[in-house]
Parts: sequence; C-alpha cells; structure tokens
Amino acid sequence: MKNKKLIIVVVLMGLIFVALFSMLVSYSSRVVNMRKEQFDASVARSLFRVARSMEIEETYRGLRNDLRSTGNADLEKGLKTGPADSLLILNDSIYSDKQTTNHQTGGSTGNQLIRHANKAQSGLTFGQRPRRPRHEFSDEMKSELKKRYVYQEELLNRIIYNILYSASETPLEERINFRNLDGRIKSELTNEGIDIPYHFTVSNTSGRVLYQCPDYTDEGADHSYKQVLMPNNSAGNVGVLTVSFPSINRYIYKSSRYLVTAILFMIILAVMFGYTIRVTFRQRRLSEMKTDFVNNMTHELKTPVASISLASQMLNDASVTKSEQMTERLSGVIRNESKRLQRLIDRVLQTSLLEGKRMALKEQELNLNEMVDDVAETFNIKVEENGGTIETALKAADPWVYGDEVHLTNVLFNLMENAVKYRREDESLHLKVSTVNKHGHLLLTIADNGIGIKKENLKKIFEKFYRVHSGNKHDVKGFGLGLAYVKNIIELHHGHIVAESELGKGTKFIITLPSIEQHDDE
Repeated sequence: MKNKKLIIVVVLMGLIFVALFSMLVSYSSRVVNMRKEQFDASVARSLFRVARSMEIEETYRGLRNDLRSTGNADLEKGLKTGPADSLLILNDSIYSDKQTTNHQTGGSTGNQLIRHANKAQSGLTFGQRPRRPRHEFSDEMKSELKKRYVYQEELLNRIIYNILYSASETPLEERINFRNLDGRIKSELTNEGIDIPYHFTVSNTSGRVLYQCPDYTDEGADHSYKQVLMPNNSAGNVGVLTVSFPSINRYIYKSSRYLVTAILFMIILAVMFGYTIRVTFRQRRLSEMKTDFVNNMTHELKTPVASISLASQMLNDASVTKSEQMTERLSGVIRNESKRLQRLIDRVLQTSLLEGKRMALKEQELNLNEMVDDVAETFNIKVEENGGTIETALKAADPWVYGDEVHLTNVLFNLMENAVKYRREDESLHLKVSTVNKHGHLLLTIADNGIGIKKENLKKIFEKFYRVHSGNKHDVKGFGLGLAYVKNIIELHHGHIVAESELGKGTKFIITLPSIEQHDDE
C-alpha cells in the first residue's frame, strides 16, 4: 500500500514537471519566433527604404543633369538644396518658361496676362506659385492656363523620358555607388535598432554578382534577405540586393537568454528530482533488504542456538544416561555449532569492516594454484555429500600473486558454497575451478552447472544484502553478504570479478588478479 502511494506521488510530480517544462519550452519557442518575425520585418522595412532612397536619388540626379544640359543655371543651383525641393523648383521653371514663350509670341491679351502674372508674383518668394481669386479667371485666362498645363506636361514627359532612357542605357554597376549603398544599409538598420554585423551583395536578375562587400563570408547566407533595386527599369537592368547576418542566431536568442536560463534551472531541478526519487527507492529497497537480512540472520542463528541449547540441556539432565560416547557426541555438537555461529558473526563483522574501509590486508606472496588445490580438496567432502564432483584445471604457469591468504581462501569458499546452495535438484553438481595466465594477470574461474541467474538479477548479485529468491525467502541460507564480501576483497587486491550466467545452465565467476610484476608496477 505504501509503495502504491509513493508511486502515485512520484508519477504526479513527474507529470507536473513535464507539464511545466513543456509550457516553458513552448513559451520560449513562441518568444524566439516572435523575435525572428520582428527582425525579419525590421530588415524588410530597412531594405525597402534603401531601395526607395536610391530611386529618388537617381531621379534627382537625372533631373539635375537634364537641367544642366538646357543651360538653366538658376534651377541647377536650386536643385542643390536636395531632391525633396526639386519638384517646386521644376514647377517654377516651367511656369517661368511659359511666361517667356507667351511674351515672345506677342498679343495684347498675352501682354496683359504676363503683366498681371508678374504683378501677382511680385510679393511671392522663390518656389511659390501665384494664386488668383476664382472670379478673376476669364475665358482667355482659362485658355492660357490650359496651354500652360500642356506645356508643363510635355516638359515633364521629356525629362522623365530622358531619365528612363539614361537608366536603360547605363549599366547597373555604374548607376549604383556601392560605398554609399553600404552607408545607407547601415543607417537604415540602425534606425530599426539593428546593430549587428552584416554582409551584402548586389547581383542582376540572372544571378551574376556585380558587387560584394569586402568582408563577405558565406556564414549566415542560408538565411538572407533580398530587395529589388530599380524595379521600374527594364528587366535586364534590375538589381537584387542580398543582405545576410552572420550572428543572427546570437542576436535573436540573446533576447531569450533568461528563458534559456530558466529552462536550464528546470532541467537541473528535474535531474535533482530524479536523483531524489532514485535515492528514495534505493533506500526503500535497502530497508527491505535489511529487513530480509534480519529475518534470514534470525533463521540462520536459530538452528545452531537451538542445537547448542538442546545439547546443553541433555548434558545437564540427570535423568538422561550419559555414556562417554554420548557426552563426546553432544560436546562435538556444541563445538561445531559454536564454530558455525562464530563464522556467521565473523562474516557480518568482516562486511562491516569492509564498508568502513578499515580492513588491513596481510599481503604475502601466494601460489594461487596451491591455494585452489587445498581449498578444493577440503571442500570436496561437502560436494560429495551433495552428490557432486569438483574438477580443477590449474594451467597458470606463473601462479604467484600478492594477497591475504585468509581472505582469498574465504573468497574461494564463498563461491564454492554458492555453487552448492544454488545447485539443481534434477542434476548432479559439477564444479570446475581453473587458473590461467593472460596479459600479465592471473585469471581464476569457478563454474558450476546450477540453476543459474536471471539477466535482470545478474547485475545486482554483488550488492550487499541482495539475495536471488526462488519461492519462499528462507529457502536458501545466507545473508546476502557473501558476494559483496568477495567483490570487496578482490578489489582490495587490485583485481576485479565478473559473473556470467544463463538461467537453467549454471553460473561462472571470473576473477582477475595482477601478477607479482603487475602488482609491483601498481
């Protein structure tokens, strides 16, 4: 029930984390997209104004050249005030030219009109048109104004034609001042608040590059902005301005750096949450394993204690006839069970010492072949009692290692005892112990044909208190400390141990220990 509640809480917290993280990522994505759209719009406006200003300047330049060719020095001087004032000056010019034409043609009506117009203009400043009250316009005046309008229209058409003709005949690269173009682009981008480096090229409609900036690179070219230059010209004389920004991604994501920081903190929080959950489940599993350990320890200690208690009672019971043989047998039971208790207590104490890193090894030169042979001979009695056999294959030509004889002997006994504990009931136990030299190390292999270990349990067998269960948890003796002890002892000897197993076919433990030469090098 407690596990179920804990799992529900963990799942709910996990879902909340996922929801918050998804919302934050979605919001960050929208902010970045909005920033990108704003950047695109700002660049588009800037480039449009650049193209528009180039058209206005070219028109102004063509108008000035046309007036220069007609010899109108006053208007040419007036045009120097800038393109914005050119239309007013042009209107005054046309009006003045028309007056001169009428004066030359003669006629009383024309002279009266000119005198009247000059009188009306006497109070006007340069660039203003004379205004007349609507009731003063006679039929003659209307006719004169119409002629004046036709003349002005013809003059404008001629000027526009000259400008268009000049534009169509002049190559695009001669019509564009690229240095001024760079300045225009920079100015317009700055007006939009864009102050990052940019590269630009100018090409024609066929794709031929007419100009590229001196520091041009392909970085950022995959996301460029295009603007048509001189769009009203003939198709072959239209330019295309292409602008790219090498640091566009940094510029766009710069505005969302706080969101990125928030996402980073969310990830750290999620990792901490996951770690906390992992530790919680690990502690819970460890608590269950310790409970299992206490239960099994009670079970293990109960049998020898009961045997000792029973033997003691029989020795103290006056009603029981005690022969010398019986007394010796009861004493032997007490002695053997006491040794068994001592071994159990020593194993727990050894594991405690290993956990606290307080165990000191008494290392000496050991012949591992001889040690294996002695342990196999001693353990062979127990194997035969269970209907099994031990096979040794001691092929190590250099069997010498530095090690603690007591602890390495305990390692061998523990692994062999596991083989007996986890033997198969339908097949006789066969235990094989072998040694071999490999790459300056000594390999010790202990293999059996027992019940084997499942793959999901194989990586946990070296954990303290862990026991592979098969049915009732008391069906196999032990505390779950044996393999943890083995692993710690081997690592203290600068070696390592691995287990290979297949369910129903047996288990193999492979121990690698450094030879004396390797040990000295370390």
